[in-house]
Amino acid sequence: MAEVSATMVKELREKTGAGLMDCKKALAESAGDFVKAEEWLRKKGIAKAGSKEGRVAAEGLIGSYIHGGRIGVLVEVNCETDFVARNPDFQELVKDVAMHIAAVNPQYVRREEVATDKLEKEKEIQRELLKQQGKPEAMWDKILVGKVEKYYEQVCLVDQFWVKDDKKKVGDMINERAAKIGEKVAVRRFVRFEVGAGIEKKKDDLAAEVAKTLGQA
Repeated sequence: MAEVSATMVKELREKTGAGLMDCKKALAESAGDFVKAEEWLRKKGIAKAGSKEGRVAAEGLIGSYIHGGRIGVLVEVNCETDFVARNPDFQELVKDVAMHIAAVNPQYVRREEVATDKLEKEKEIQRELLKQQGKPEAMWDKILVGKVEKYYEQVCLVDQFWVKDDKKKVGDMINERAAKIGEKVAVRRFVRFEVGAGIEKKKDDLAAEVAKTLGQA
């Protein structure tokens, strides 16, 4: 089998909307030939004919999910046509995305939304940790690449591992569903509410509470 690079896999994924592992296997089976790899994916029902790049996804649904009355999520997921927006597979996808957001609490949809100052702050923290761990300074930049990827996996929805399958990222899951549905699908935005979030909770002094209780006895 031909050697398959990460760049090749990424390019085929962007073209077909198939998952990373499926793209890697398709390229390996096709000896690195992109045309044959795309045909292999289509024969497996993993990718549809025609690239989704450049196509506009302006239809879709606002999905919601409430967990135990304490966590609530609203998410906008777009597709290309209102016909697909009524498709049960698309509606299930929207629900799955909302449930994932409720469970894992991402801060952004994708890495491009992370503000530069936030990213630099994270790098600063990681550099300080590397310093404390005694790692050679010459290795910091290389190590930081992996640390930044881990950061994206923590805060960006599409980079997180899917709550229903920790071997697959949310972005891959969405692309696989999009290939099955036959249209470009994208999460546009979301908001997550949690009871008490952002409110400074009162912390009672235990000793004072005990003294008060004893005084009332």
